[in-house]
Amino acid sequence: MKRILVTSGAGFIGSHLCERLLNEGNEVICLDNYFTGNKENVLHLLNNSFFELVRHDVTKPYFVEVDEIYNLAYPASPPHYQHNPIKTIKTSVMGAINMLGLAKRVNAKILQASTSEVYGDPEIHPQPESYWVNVNQLYLVLVMMKV
Repeated sequence: MKRILVTSGAGFIGSHLCERLLNEGNEVICLDNYFTGNKENVLHLLNNSFFELVRHDVTKPYFVEVDEIYNLAYPASPPHYQHNPIKTIKTSVMGAINMLGLAKRVNAKILQASTSEVYGDPEIHPQPESYWVNVNQLYLVLVMMKV
């Protein structure tokens, strides 16, 4: 059994990932500050003894022993990242730095996710959900790395 940290675990993708990881027999720590996520997305997981929900902002360091980290903490929807652009930058940059630091300290694998807007020059600003991004294929939206 792996012990796995999922940041932004109460978001749409994060909550489904938490459920999948639990179903695979892992222990899951869901970290979320509810800036874009919603506690209701993970309420059905709270009775699982291998699931832990923690309210925490990734812009602040978090200390825990884990085997893997899925860092999904990035406001990807235009209404969210336009609402508070400074918070968006802090979440993306400081969140990545803090999670990479944690991964290094505990020798964990980390998956760093991001909105595709950071990887290309979109033809439309802001991008509607229906827009298929214009990205440089040399970049990956999800990068799995061993720190």
